Amino acid sequence: GIPRRRVDEVIDTVGLQDAARTRVGRFSLGMGQRLGIATALLGDPATLVLDEPVNGLDPEGVLWIRTLLKDLAAEGRTVLLSSHLMSEMALTAEHLIIIGRGRLIADTPVSEFVRATPGGSVRVRAEEADRLRDLLGGPGVSVASETRHVLEVTGLTSDRIGRVATEAGIALAELTPQQASLEDAFMELTRDAVEYQAPRHVTEGQAA
Repeated sequence: GIPRRRVDEVIDTVGLQDAARTRVGRFSLGMGQRLGIATALLGDPATLVLDEPVNGLDPEGVLWIRTLLKDLAAEGRTVLLSSHLMSEMALTAEHLIIIGRGRLIADTPVSEFVRATPGGSVRVRAEEADRLRDLLGGPGVSVASETRHVLEVTGLTSDRIGRVATEAGIALAELTPQQASLEDAFMELTRDAVEYQAPRHVTEGQAA
């Protein structure tokens, strides 16, 4: 069997010391998540496989598990996570594997995945945003109006947008490239590999 000392160590690691004598049936969802992780750690495994580990955890619990997983990886363990929370994976994971409809779509470091993904946007602020939006339309270009004077443009570089504005005599108050997030990159890559798709609320530029 597993030594009592190891059990106590794991309970302490997952922060369940005060609930050690509480019946499992009375555990909250977050406590249940911690218990599941504790169970996985009992045998001191070299490889951990966790499914949605932050499910049910409050912000403090999410930070705790993020730190725990990084510490486990730093010890030389392999930690495999299954999750739909791209924002959390961006803060936790180092390597990404994406599977869609049973097909391997990506197997790459997270940083390279985001860097290689097209679709990074440019935030543009101008008094004549409406006129600029009309000038920027073209194949593969999408322009969304965030506010009356602010546009989010995808499909054009900031240099190109600046040239168009200069040639038209439009003064720009802001021209800021926005790197795609992991969620943006994921949505771009899996656009044709998901069963259900939500509508995209943007103004699509037409061929000029």
